[in-house]
Amino acid sequence: MSDRSSKAYWAANVRIILISLAVWFLCSFGMGIILRPMLMGIHIGGADLGFWMAQNGSIYVFLVLIFVYAWRMNKVDKEFGVEE
Repeated sequence: MSDRSSKAYWAANVRIILISLAVWFLCSFGMGIILRPMLMGIHIGGADLGFWMAQNGSIYVFLVLIFVYAWRMNKVDKEFGVEE
């Protein structure tokens, strides 16, 4: 892999990681803590949405992010010719 291609590969990797972290932060910290007072009127399974996101929703989002990250990185690996 050339130096230019290597830098582009790592830039794509870091971009995917930062987007994943931003989504995870918004769902866990944002909806579970910061926006909780605004979400108290919406109920899921007997609990308000803010509490549900803090306890369950952020875990589900994290699991989805793991699979999305693996899928996207497989595409990036194939694009740059470094797949397994």
